[in-house]
Amino acid sequence: MLIMMRSFAESPHRMMNSKFGRTLNIGLVLIILFFAAAIRGQQTSVSKAQMDSPRRDAQTGPAQRGGSRARGRQTGAGISGPGEQAVRAAFEKLLDGIRHANVDEVMSVYWNSPQLIIFNNNGTVTKGWEQVRANRVSLYAEVKDVKLEVRDVRLRMLGPNAALVTCLWTQSQTFRGTPESSSGRLTLVFQRIGGEWKAVHAHTSPEAPDPSRLMPSERPSATPKAKS
Repeated sequence: MLIMMRSFAESPHRMMNSKFGRTLNIGLVLIILFFAAAIRGQQTSVSKAQMDSPRRDAQTGPAQRGGSRARGRQTGAGISGPGEQAVRAAFEKLLDGIRHANVDEVMSVYWNSPQLIIFNNNGTVTKGWEQVRANRVSLYAEVKDVKLEVRDVRLRMLGPNAALVTCLWTQSQTFRGTPESSSGRLTLVFQRIGGEWKAVHAHTSPEAPDPSRLMPSERPSATPKAKS
């Protein structure tokens, strides 16, 4: 009877211990499953990121890098750059003014200053914007049918506010009813003044100068002299 009572008295504790054990086991299993799922999710995310990374590189990386290279090529080729484009526009405006014998268009390209200096094709020098304009007015009144071609045009930026333009030119026209033509080299120095690009100096020289005006050492020789 005591044994039975002890058994009955102990059974509730055993039952509680058994339930507690099962609950603890279930909790441990759930915790293990939770961490396992978390680890698996992290591994999946890492794998997905690694798989997506080449795709992103393939879609955006080369395109962006290629775009940068393309912009660099344009700049290197003289296509891009606001300063260079503005200088080219000023140079083209000067050519257009000469072709149309338009004094105002030509003089709008030159620096309006007494310090403007022009080395002319005939060897003379003209100083000051006002004098250059007066010479153009006198010349263009006698000129018709102007045709001007330029080649080997080269533009070099000398910094953010200066540029150099060189070219070879051939010009034909009618002066006082008589056709004439000439060819030579032109150098223009541009400077950004007040936000605009102006030609501050021009130097024109004949393509084939008169040999009589050259020193013997500067005259072109058809055949080199033999050494004695």
